[in-house]
Amino acid sequence: MNTIPAWQYIALANTQPSPWKNGGGTTRELLTWPDPQDWTLRLSVAQVEADGPFSRFEGITRWFAVLSGAGVRLHMGASGHTHSLTASSDPLEFDGAQALDCRLINGPTQDFNLMARSTRHPHSRMQRVAGHMYWHLETPTLLAVWANSAPALVEWSGHAGLAIAPGTLAWATLAQANLRTRLTVQGADALFMEIGL
Repeated sequence: MNTIPAWQYIALANTQPSPWKNGGGTTRELLTWPDPQDWTLRLSVAQVEADGPFSRFEGITRWFAVLSGAGVRLHMGASGHTHSLTASSDPLEFDGAQALDCRLINGPTQDFNLMARSTRHPHSRMQRVAGHMYWHLETPTLLAVWANSAPALVEWSGHAGLAIAPGTLAWATLAQANLRTRLTVQGADALFMEIGL
């Protein structure tokens, strides 16, 4: 028998923006886990207003996804690679310790950031959902679904659907699962995250 996890919600509109030190944007934290002052996992939405470098985070793996705007070009200092990302691109995973420079393609963007301490959460992922997708889950894990510009629906191993309003993050921890534990996400514009605990 599968236990339905207790989902929690946080709407972006109910968070406060924190200005960046370089003045190039703001960040709204949605979830800092397990403790806001000593987190190993952080989910946030950034408003990028100007070109400039990203802050470095030693020991952190990052995922970055454009939510709205024309997009960005991220130049990786260590490898020399440049990634052009738009609101339809797959999330980019990278080492948070490396030097990274952001260039706006045509005006400000809104972007989703997942940060996970590499030694604490080595098995993590972020995927974009545009339609209908499902996953067989491993445990223990923290699950999160971000509904961006359209509602999203989460179904848990055949149980009744969980509706998520646009601009809202739903998250839950899962302590146990079996081979029949399946999570389904439906949505025109959503992100799915699974973070191993």
